[in-house]
Amino acid sequence: MPTYDYRCDANGRVIEVKHRMSENVHTWGELCRLAGLETGMTDAMSPVRRLATGGNIVKRSSSVGAGHACHSGACCGGSGCGLPEQS
Repeated sequence: MPTYDYRCDANGRVIEVKHRMSENVHTWGELCRLAGLETGMTDAMSPVRRLATGGNIVKRSSSVGAGHACHSGACCGGSGCGLPEQS
């Protein structure tokens, strides 16, 4: 199942969760429920946004090796992960 990173602007936290591609997460409360976290002092209705770094399928055997710049195992062109483009 793909993993996605979400950021809550109300508290500045970035949380990684797994969910189906067809699912949408819009609020801090939804994100916390998926992650198994308490909402804490942040309003459960606070909006969250999915970051461009999310959407990777993580396998137990995955690793970043020499020649692979991104966690997905392929170069993103240097714009998405902040690492230089692989040639």
